[in-house]
Amino acid sequence: MGIFERYLSLWVALSIAIGIGLGTFFPAVFSALANLEYANVNLPVAILIWAMVWPMMIGVDFTSLKNVGDKPKGLIITIVVNWLIKPFTMAALAVLFFKHIFAGIIPSEDSESYIAGLILLGAAPCTAMVFVWSQMTKGDPAYTLAQVSVNDTIMVFAFAPIVAFLLGVTEIVVPWATLILSVVLYVLIPLIAGLIMRSWLQRKGGMQAIEGFIANVKPFSVIGLLATVVLLFGFQGQVILESPLIIALIAVPILIQSYAIFALAYGAAWVWKVPHNVAAPCAMIGTSNFFELAVAVAISLFGLSSGAALATVVGVLVEVPVMLSLVAFANRTRSKFPK
Repeated sequence: MGIFERYLSLWVALSIAIGIGLGTFFPAVFSALANLEYANVNLPVAILIWAMVWPMMIGVDFTSLKNVGDKPKGLIITIVVNWLIKPFTMAALAVLFFKHIFAGIIPSEDSESYIAGLILLGAAPCTAMVFVWSQMTKGDPAYTLAQVSVNDTIMVFAFAPIVAFLLGVTEIVVPWATLILSVVLYVLIPLIAGLIMRSWLQRKGGMQAIEGFIANVKPFSVIGLLATVVLLFGFQGQVILESPLIIALIAVPILIQSYAIFALAYGAAWVWKVPHNVAAPCAMIGTSNFFELAVAVAISLFGLSSGAALATVVGVLVEVPVMLSLVAFANRTRSKFPK
């Protein structure tokens, strides 16, 4: 795990401070950037999101799908937790906290926006970062690759319907055209572009060429993420300065969801006697989030200055320390699983 990944929460926190400062002193610049959009897609943010997403898509190998039946237990747990439990429990927690527990603190119109952002986070399971968590827990790399490939395939078809359903249930208006466009722009196109580049690199120099290329473009992915955070908080600066408590309030349901989902998946793997090198990554992928997608879709659906976009970025802020604590727990409990 490189210095950027290990201290990602620190870099995000610094980017938040920089964004708030720039937004306060140079509001005209951020206003101009907000106007650079076409069909509800902000062009600067779109470029930054592609810089984040495309390198990770190169790491996805769909030929690994032929091996998904080799260790079905872990994959079954992953699919059930990621697509049948996690989005719905995140939506339930968001409604519980922002419609009821925090109702006296946050205006109702703002609550709906935060709920929408949390729904987007809950409906997007992790992709690239799960390779890091898997490696840190000595997970089976072949299984992790197959797991990520299956989840990305499901995401192409399931993300938009699940998000639309949950937004509808919470009585938030669903702009279907923008939602579908976001999935095409930020999942399908980067996935296809990643497959094309992976195929070309495979022919050129095999896995060594693929890994070398990903290592070279990885800094651009991190820069894209941090620049997006700066932009978002440049627009959110006034809101944060007026109510700094909001970041902590948004973090509460995210933290509860993360630890609960991990406990559910990891516990199910233990009961089902799944080997640790499969159990750990299968629990990690459901706990972590594809926050790049969530951020991009929140911006497309609700705008750069929306509470939904803010909620997705708070997810980035809390994810790394949460996942590192779960990696430590998984490593300490390795002996409890069959070899």
